[in-house]
Amino acid sequence: MRLAHLHLACHARNPPEFAIKRCRTPPGRATIYAVRLKCDIALFILAALLLRSACAEPPPYEFREQHSPDGIGKFYMGREISHVMGHQAADWLERPERNAEENTELLIKSLPVKSGEVIADIGAGTGYFTRQLATKVGPKGKVLAVDIQPEMIALLTNRMATLRVSNVQAILGTIVDPNLPAASADWVLMVDVYHEFSHPYEMMHAICKSLKPNGKVIFVEFRGEDPAVPIKPLHKMTEAQVRKEMSLHPLEFRETIGVLPRQHIIIFQKKFGPAPN
Repeated sequence: MRLAHLHLACHARNPPEFAIKRCRTPPGRATIYAVRLKCDIALFILAALLLRSACAEPPPYEFREQHSPDGIGKFYMGREISHVMGHQAADWLERPERNAEENTELLIKSLPVKSGEVIADIGAGTGYFTRQLATKVGPKGKVLAVDIQPEMIALLTNRMATLRVSNVQAILGTIVDPNLPAASADWVLMVDVYHEFSHPYEMMHAICKSLKPNGKVIFVEFRGEDPAVPIKPLHKMTEAQVRKEMSLHPLEFRETIGVLPRQHIIIFQKKFGPAPN
C-alpha cells in the first residue's frame, strides 16, 4: 500500500490527533506531517478570528460640516449625535412638573426589575431615577449610578446621603466606558441618555460586557416617530433606529412598552454565548 493510502486509512479509523502517531510512517515524515497539521489548525483558527473581527467591525462614524445646531456634527448609522446636557441644567432634571409630563412613576412601575437585583443607571445625573430604582430593588439589591460628569456625581452622592439611601454606588464613567464591573448587572437602564453618547458603539460594547448572562438593557427615549412630542428631533429616537444600532451587539430585542405619554421603553436581552472581548 502506498504511503498516502496508508495515512488515509489510518486517519479514517482514528481521530485526527492520533492518526499520525498510529500510522507506520517513517519518523522524519511523521514529524513533517505533524508540523503541517498544527500549522493548518493554527491558520484555520487565525482565519476564524480575523473573520469574526471583520464581521464585528462597526460602521465608521461620519463627520459633516453642515449639521443641526443641536448636534455635534458626528453621525452614526444615519443618526446625528446630539449635544450632552451639562450639569448646569441639573435643575431641569428635578423640575416639579416632570412626573406630570413624563409619568415617571409609571415608568418605574413598568420596569420588570425585581427586588434584590442589580441595575445600572447610566447617565444618572442628579439621581432622579436612581433613588426610585433603589427603592424598587430594595435593601438586598443595588443601583450602580453612572455619570461622566464629576459635578453630577457630586450632586448625586450628596442627595443620596441626604435621603439616607445606602444601596447606591456612584461610578464616574468616561465617554467610551461606563466603568462597570464585568458581568455585574442584571439590568442596564438609560433614560433619555443613549442619543447623547458621543461614542455609542464603544459604550454599548462596554455595557454588554457588564451584563450578567441573560442580563437586559432598557432604553427609554422620546418617540422619534411622533412629531407631537415637544422635544427637539435629535433628542428623540425611533424604535427602528434603536434596533438598527443594537443589531451590531450581542443583544436580542425583547419588547417595546408603550404606556408612557411621550417615551417608549425598549428592552433587549444579552444573547447566550461568550462575552464580547
